[in-house]
Amino acid sequence: MHSLHPAVFLDRDGTLIPDHGYLDTVAGVTLLPGVGPALRRLADAGFLLVLITNQSGIGRGYFTRELVDAQHRCLAERLAPFGVTLAGIEVCPHGPDTECDCRKPRPGMLRKAARELNVDLARSFMAGDKPGDVAAGRAAGCRTLFIGRAAACPEADHCAPTLAAAVDWMLAPE
Repeated sequence: MHSLHPAVFLDRDGTLIPDHGYLDTVAGVTLLPGVGPALRRLADAGFLLVLITNQSGIGRGYFTRELVDAQHRCLAERLAPFGVTLAGIEVCPHGPDTECDCRKPRPGMLRKAARELNVDLARSFMAGDKPGDVAAGRAAGCRTLFIGRAAACPEADHCAPTLAAAVDWMLAPE
């Protein structure tokens, strides 16, 4: 039996990189301020880092899965100078009308990653900038962080204006 690891599940658009709507280029993959050092702190604290992203533009025919994979290779290149590696990447390609279990606010992507990476969901966090991110984390049994204005998501365990501020809260002694 492998020991279970804590993880931080991370939304992509609006959390790690700017939210450009339906991002259909690789050039739009730029880190938001403070993201690299914040993720380094989480990795140093022993958290696996797992990207959890809805990309309904694939299902809508706006861009291909291959483009999204290229965006994620670019994201990995942007994180490398900080010594940060994503342990996993989960992508839901379905539109909002699809009854899949993977699309946030459903917890399917988090549960799949947890099985594959031996993650202890109760010791993990889901961080994102939309209420659906918080709902997916809560449904999976994680503590939840909303990145943005606190009033926008009162059901989150914690609200922070930036990922760096969220990391301060995650790493604070209890």
